[in-house]
Amino acid sequence: MNNKFLPSGGARLLAVLLFTSLVIFPNLVLGDCTCQEEEEGHVDKKSVTIKYKVAAIFSILAAGSIGVLFPILGKVVPVLRPEKDIFFIVKAFAAGVILSTGFIHILPDAFQHLTSPKLKGKAWEFPFSGFIAMMAAIVTLMIDAFATSYFQRSHFGDKAGQMVHGDEERSGEHANHMHVHTHATHGHSHGAAPSDDSSKEDLLRHRVISHVLELGIVVHSVIIGISLGASESLKTIRPLVGAITFHQFFEGMGLGGCITQAKLGISHAATMALFFSLTTPVGIAIGIGISSSYNEDSTTALIVEGILNAAAAGILIYMSLVDLLAADFMSPRLQSNFKLQLGANAALLLGAACMAILAKWA
Repeated sequence: MNNKFLPSGGARLLAVLLFTSLVIFPNLVLGDCTCQEEEEGHVDKKSVTIKYKVAAIFSILAAGSIGVLFPILGKVVPVLRPEKDIFFIVKAFAAGVILSTGFIHILPDAFQHLTSPKLKGKAWEFPFSGFIAMMAAIVTLMIDAFATSYFQRSHFGDKAGQMVHGDEERSGEHANHMHVHTHATHGHSHGAAPSDDSSKEDLLRHRVISHVLELGIVVHSVIIGISLGASESLKTIRPLVGAITFHQFFEGMGLGGCITQAKLGISHAATMALFFSLTTPVGIAIGIGISSSYNEDSTTALIVEGILNAAAAGILIYMSLVDLLAADFMSPRLQSNFKLQLGANAALLLGAACMAILAKWA
């Protein structure tokens, strides 16, 4: 791989984190729990599942924390800063993970819940899963649009429309009186404003993106945490632990990249990172607490989980395609660097493929 977009130091750091997420974390869970004798009846089944779940809490907490902090460390580790090429590679991989999560993991679960034979009545023949996912994506688009327009109004006030109209007039005058007006136009300080305004608008969009993305991630993270915590099946819990650990690590990297680009204050960024890291472990703890009374096949559970999964899928699919991938892949920097473009596309496909493969187990 070309050193231009993956420096040796960055490659070593990335390799270490990949090794940690793929090998060490799952082994923390599986290493202490390869208990064939326990499964054969020497120890109560419930105590064995509790052991897996507690190990999962710490494993997933560590994976999520390292993943979300990985891009934020760019302030300390120069190679991880947003202006570096490796940042695009890492972000593309994480976006692939998030996109695959929405399409392959969450949306099918929503369809499964909301089309269950246990939901009686003709009303449930309507494809609610697709409808809710679509509406969630539309609402996310509206939030993006309204946030941008709010910024323009608050920044320019009533002058926003006048500025556009004035620019059009000056453009016409410039065409008719090129020689007379050229120096006057460039003499105005107004010429530097669009760049400053554009950077502020981009900053606001990154802040909106980071918060909406975290919302979508948190919704489905709590759901999968509760599902794991409430499950009493070792065959279900074992693969889920490794899959969710991997998933949280790289999903955290995507969120951490957005937080970094949003240039939030230290306390604000730390709060978002902590909130993300704790959602799945807290969900597991809640699932453990309600495991004796929770029935995942009840009508209420099917409807609530189905609606939340569909909404989370719509948010994540929109955010990954529009705000994470399109924004970067259509940027002048990526368009003008063919090797970086190849690297980002390869990382996107690899991230999506990794999460797609995990669908076999979780």
